[in-house]
Amino acid sequence: MSHVATTQDTGRAAAGEPAAERLEPYRRELTGYCYRMLGSAFESEDAVQETMVRAWRALDRFEGRSSLRSWLYRIATNVCLDMLGSGQRRARPMDLSSPGSAELPPGPALPEATWIEPMPDGRILPGTGDPAETAVARESVRLALVAALQRLAPRQRAVLILREVLSWKASEVAELLDTTVASVNSALQRARATLAAGEATPTGGAEEMDEERRALLARYVRAFEEYDLDALTAVLHDDATLSMPPYELWLRGHADIRAWLVGHGAGCRGSRLVPVAANGCQGFGQYRPAPDGGFTPWALQVVEVSGGRVTALNSFLDTARLFPLFGLPPRLGPR
Repeated sequence: MSHVATTQDTGRAAAGEPAAERLEPYRRELTGYCYRMLGSAFESEDAVQETMVRAWRALDRFEGRSSLRSWLYRIATNVCLDMLGSGQRRARPMDLSSPGSAELPPGPALPEATWIEPMPDGRILPGTGDPAETAVARESVRLALVAALQRLAPRQRAVLILREVLSWKASEVAELLDTTVASVNSALQRARATLAAGEATPTGGAEEMDEERRALLARYVRAFEEYDLDALTAVLHDDATLSMPPYELWLRGHADIRAWLVGHGAGCRGSRLVPVAANGCQGFGQYRPAPDGGFTPWALQVVEVSGGRVTALNSFLDTARLFPLFGLPPRLGPR
């Protein structure tokens, strides 16, 4: 994802193109950057909107010493650093506690600001068609990695994303952050060590959606919608996890997941799943049966797959906010 000055930048400036038209092409990549920084779909979109407003107001003073893209990233970084000033970091349930038991109730809902939020691929992944770039981008928005990034100090976070994900040079990052190359390299080294200690890596290994994965996910959908728990267990990894923000409770292992689905989670029986793309993975809008024969929103699922098995079921229950974000309908009619 090159950020050097482009003939497109120059040509637009020379033509006096309206500010909004000059800035808008950068919205998707800036949203991806802010999402990795903030861990929130909604805060990242707010950050990008603030970036665009600041850029629009100052565009007549933009002198072109750097590319327009670099200038926008500087503004976006400052916006994100301001938003991260409180020190609170978002997390997944498994970052906060040990796995629970299927016999336990979910407990109290924690505030929205506690959690990493899912994000539609279409708002953050590049549309370049370059397979290598797309693979790196998909891997870098996995829920586990976005959560791991939140463990870094904000400036370390910015350095790691710019260097490891977006492939900026150390000198370019130093200029953006008004610091030295030595400071950037030191921050990057510390950030890598923190991620390594948490068993998260910034790039690599994102599995493509091949026929085997499609078949596995089709088996998952069929098993879930038919509530065939034998078939569902067969597609789960032995150490698969189930999490349900805004609740801290999470489960590990297909035995506990199965026990949950016949116990506290039994209301999921008869659900319908509508596919979406989220965080570089297959996702689903889950709709539970309603008394009138239709189906009402229950969860936004992000389903992680590795090694031919489902390894994580991440069910986000804040459907009032998430379903509109993912373009999902407010209810489904009867079958």
